[in-house]
Amino acid sequence: MVGVIADNLAVNDGPLTSENAAFLRPSEPNLPIEELRKRYEKDGYLFLKQVLPRADVLEARNQYFSSLQSTGVLKPDTAPVEGIFDPTKSHLEYPGIGAGHVDGNGRPGGDKAARFVDLALDAHYKEWYAEKLCNHPALFEFIAKFSGWGKNTLSLRRRLLRNNIPGSKPIGVHYDQIFLRYGDPTSVTAWVPLGDIKLNGGGLIYLEDGDSIGIEMEQAFFTKAKQAGLSDEEARSAFNSNMMATGLLSETPAQFALEHGRKWLVSAFEAGDVVLHNPHMIHASTINNDPDNVIRLATDLRFCDSSKPYDKRWMNHYTFNDGV
Repeated sequence: MVGVIADNLAVNDGPLTSENAAFLRPSEPNLPIEELRKRYEKDGYLFLKQVLPRADVLEARNQYFSSLQSTGVLKPDTAPVEGIFDPTKSHLEYPGIGAGHVDGNGRPGGDKAARFVDLALDAHYKEWYAEKLCNHPALFEFIAKFSGWGKNTLSLRRRLLRNNIPGSKPIGVHYDQIFLRYGDPTSVTAWVPLGDIKLNGGGLIYLEDGDSIGIEMEQAFFTKAKQAGLSDEEARSAFNSNMMATGLLSETPAQFALEHGRKWLVSAFEAGDVVLHNPHMIHASTINNDPDNVIRLATDLRFCDSSKPYDKRWMNHYTFNDGV
């Protein structure tokens, strides 16, 4: 690669170029399962192409934006499934929800954004999402086989359905075990884009060999807490007190990668793709600079082995200020 990987590919604190970014490695889901496991173990992620039927994913996207159309978020005379933002509006009227956007996982936006936020939250409980998409047999059966958990495979009920309006604040640097504190670090996250996402359209990015850094950070903070005389339970939670108020490691991904001598791994995504990552894999997202004003929509689904300790707080549906 030479120069800029894509026009306007950027994070909060600057552009991503061939100097500080490279591409994710895609994998076909029909590769031998041992090869897929080897890649996941080595990379900390597994970028799977077309695990879910494209039509099913686009139907969920259509349902979501159809339910939000009355708020004026979409460009007039465009189809809901396209998810094209009305460029005459401000993205501040349509805030995203989820980790890293509001201190303490609170309610984003003011009175002007109330209707949009209410509808975005309500989508989490709809059958087309909570039942059909989140429990899609194509993904669930793949996870059960890939993980080796079989009948013990459990889909955690707390899921995040995130919209990312062009120009809005992206997700900061973090790893998932920060938010799954009361369970063993054995869960698998499936990041599912609900629609096509251009390279500069706000997709998820992963830090090269980021899981090793996450593990080191976790161990260092845990050791420090124990040395301070905290109990095991206090030490498990002490890590969070060293985070930003939102539970993030950093709001400056470019600087974070530079400090750790790593590159960010990026990609365009298609409806039907899924990226699996482990609990310590460090990731973030780019700014949505889609030239066609397409709203990035994606969801985080998490799976665990029900025969081992897991964070029971994640068996409740997502709500604001739920303490997670």
